[in-house]
Amino acid sequence: MQLYTILILAFGMSMDAFAAAIGKGASLHRPPLKEALRTGLIFGVIEAITPVIGWGIGLAASQFIMSWDHWVAFTLLLILGIRMIVEAFGKDKAVEDTLAPRRHGFWLLVTTAVATSLDAMAVGVGLAFLQVNILVMALTIGAATTIMATSGMLLGRFLGAAMGKWAEILGGVVLIGIGTSILVEHLGLLG
Repeated sequence: MQLYTILILAFGMSMDAFAAAIGKGASLHRPPLKEALRTGLIFGVIEAITPVIGWGIGLAASQFIMSWDHWVAFTLLLILGIRMIVEAFGKDKAVEDTLAPRRHGFWLLVTTAVATSLDAMAVGVGLAFLQVNILVMALTIGAATTIMATSGMLLGRFLGAAMGKWAEILGGVVLIGIGTSILVEHLGLLG
């Protein structure tokens, strides 16, 4: 994979964490930088671990589906992208401002991070078929997610949850684009 593809995939994978962090930031009473960094690190670490788990699952299954691996990667990314877009349209725009807490609990953040990183696990399965360096990929996804979730928390205090919806839609479109690119490249349709 090219460096730009790795970066696009990493930031695409972090869009759901970004959207969730905007919502978390919007629900807190003016979250400070320390809370935003804490949230970003929790999201980033979990998002870095899950593609490695998926990659391991993919390696175990790779011997059975090696001849159509590009279709698996495309299908997983397509489904995840569509799911992100559909979920974004189904979210409630209203965020309560009254009695907002100053900090989210650790386990609430971990649960949210795990929920937003399940797609990274599925992408990890697809990456097992593409012969990428999973450590570089996982660290890049983790770093991008840390940056995006921290930024999302800080933006959430100003923008509210409505912006999170559009970030998630963009993330879905990016995943679909990467899946299509993988399929086109493996089928040799562009050259």
